[in-house]
Amino acid sequence: MDWDLKEELRDCLVAAAPYGGPIALLRNLWRKEKAASVRPVLEIYSASGMPLASLMWKSGPVVSLGWSAEEELLCVQEDGVVLVYGLHGDFRRHFSMGNEVLQNRVLDARIFHTELGSGVAILTGAHRFTLSANVSDLKLRRMPEVPGLQSAPSCWTTLCRDRVAHILLAVGPDLYLLDHATCSPVTLPGLAPGVSSFLQMAVSFTSRHLALFTDTGYIWMGTASFKEKLCEFNCNIRAPPKQMVWCSRPRSKERAVVVAWERRLMVVGDTPESIQFVLDEDSYLVPELDGVRIFSRTTHEFLHEVPGEALTRAPGDPGQGLLGTTAASFGKCFLDRFPPDSFVRMCQDLRILNGVYCRVEGLVLRRLYPLAIQICEYLRLPEVQGVSRILAHWACYKVQQKDVSDEDVARAINQKLGDTPGVSYSDIAARAYGCGRTELAIKLLEYEPRSGEQVPLLLKMKRSKLALSKAIESGDTDLVFTVLLHLKNELNRGDFFMTLRNQPMALSLYRQFCKHQELETLKDLYNQDDNHQELGSFHIRASYTAEEHIEGRVAALQKAAEAFNKAKNDFAAKATEDQMRLLRLQRCLEDELGGRFLDLSVHDTVTTLILGGHNKRAEQVARDFRIPDKRLWWLKLTALADLEDWEELEKFSKSKKSPIGYLPFVEICMKQHNKYEAKKYASRVGPEQKVKALLLVGDVAQAADVAIEHRNEAEMSLVLSHCTGATDGATVDKIQRARAQAQKK
Repeated sequence: MDWDLKEELRDCLVAAAPYGGPIALLRNLWRKEKAASVRPVLEIYSASGMPLASLMWKSGPVVSLGWSAEEELLCVQEDGVVLVYGLHGDFRRHFSMGNEVLQNRVLDARIFHTELGSGVAILTGAHRFTLSANVSDLKLRRMPEVPGLQSAPSCWTTLCRDRVAHILLAVGPDLYLLDHATCSPVTLPGLAPGVSSFLQMAVSFTSRHLALFTDTGYIWMGTASFKEKLCEFNCNIRAPPKQMVWCSRPRSKERAVVVAWERRLMVVGDTPESIQFVLDEDSYLVPELDGVRIFSRTTHEFLHEVPGEALTRAPGDPGQGLLGTTAASFGKCFLDRFPPDSFVRMCQDLRILNGVYCRVEGLVLRRLYPLAIQICEYLRLPEVQGVSRILAHWACYKVQQKDVSDEDVARAINQKLGDTPGVSYSDIAARAYGCGRTELAIKLLEYEPRSGEQVPLLLKMKRSKLALSKAIESGDTDLVFTVLLHLKNELNRGDFFMTLRNQPMALSLYRQFCKHQELETLKDLYNQDDNHQELGSFHIRASYTAEEHIEGRVAALQKAAEAFNKAKNDFAAKATEDQMRLLRLQRCLEDELGGRFLDLSVHDTVTTLILGGHNKRAEQVARDFRIPDKRLWWLKLTALADLEDWEELEKFSKSKKSPIGYLPFVEICMKQHNKYEAKKYASRVGPEQKVKALLLVGDVAQAADVAIEHRNEAEMSLVLSHCTGATDGATVDKIQRARAQAQKK
């Protein structure tokens, strides 16, 4: 080993990751003989003892250490808080195992692995168990109480069955299995009599087998389902072992258990003999898929079964074994005469590729980036899956180097990554921000081409104004709205409005939002900008939508008129004042005359008065609002015709000379299908419209005479278009003769 340990392993908390992974040691534990001023040191080494990280432990007392499947170090404290560190000692996160664990403290803990991920199991001071089967998706489960358990169990472990984590514990001669709902007693088949206590238990790497060490010196080995006993071995040693682990090889029929005491190592199986080794120094056992790692202060060795059967295995046999255990082989059952060779080769290739992927992942975690890239390039892996991912990991490591300036780090990362596909500068910037390097994160975001990735991180870093600028540059209105709403909650109203004034596009979008969602805020915006024209329009809309009573509506219009005057919009101000007068008048008319006048236009108000027989009031309104005579005559003509008050219409026509002429009278009467009344006004129509009026009342002959008298070709053509051959032959001849005479002249 390359390390130089000053203390024995027994004086440290030890955790070694599987698959030849790193080793963690926590020195100077919280012991009475240690000075209170001396802090523990957490050290992480490679499997060969090369130092990877060292940090002073500044948190609470630690009960247990363990590595997750992702090679993250889990440190379980006495208060139930679990701190998570990376391979190089970088703090990742922390989580709590619940209030009950906090109150009762942690007596013991296990880190275990299942198909769901890496889990943590806790034994509390109240002798209750709490576990989470996957620390990446923390869901705490309080296990059932064990009947009669008044002290800590003599030994316990975690057991995964049917994708569910269980607790197996020993209380005297009894075994209990806990799941999320029940506590079940367990009986081991074929266990030798006389056992009064279980001192140690071990689950195989694959969770298929179980071994228990009894106070009689016997080791019982069987299946984890408790249905079958494999063997039982008498080691003739009753002292509790320091460690006991399984040592086996996948698909091997040989199964063995390795038991370690202070200076003795024993390998036992289903034979009467055992293999024993004398240990020169304190050692630690790490179970692996195909054996056991054994390391001490000076050496690191690997104990495994000699694979003798590999020398005689027939070609293709591993593939045949794989066929029986691979779910994908199910489809072959539906194919006739399917040759297995291609399927076997594909399974072997997939297994190799998966192994290479795991190897590359391990190299990346150990920051051996050049070697990982060479493997990816040699295997011609897709750039996004291979080199790009490694470079991104390198960049995330680079941002943690705080002895280099932000400018230099950002430049180095950009020079190395450039526009490499699959690399997200925003992810790297997020890591920089997580390391407390906000300015570096901002510089890295400048290289991120996707605004949608820049903006969320800028908001998280409380650089909202910069986020707004980036969102506007992107042209994505949804992104701009997101930033605006964030700014609105973050800034006081004055600062928020000032920020908007400097961003016209954002201001325009926010106004559109306020028009539909926050009208009062819209009014404040117009006031802030001294935008009197829009403020006047706001009050106009408010008078029709927000106010119900006439007094409130008039007051809103008064505000609008004042705003228009400030905006020097004389027309709008005058129109608003007229509307105020009209509203007051309409309220008076409703009070005096009844009926519905409110919100009618001036024209409709006059028309309604005429239809109600209030002609003098109608004329007064027309004078007050300066309705031109021509328009008033049209209004009165139309209203009286609708009433079919022909007598009043005739009086009206004779009241004074019509400013609109008398052809409209003819047209209105004919529209009401009253030819009799229409003929009264046809005779009063002026010469220039006489022909048209006569044609409207159906007097074609007289219309022809007038057209001939006027010697007007257009009028004669108009009359001819109204003639019919059966009844108007004489009229047609008369017009034709008049045309002929005109041509002779």
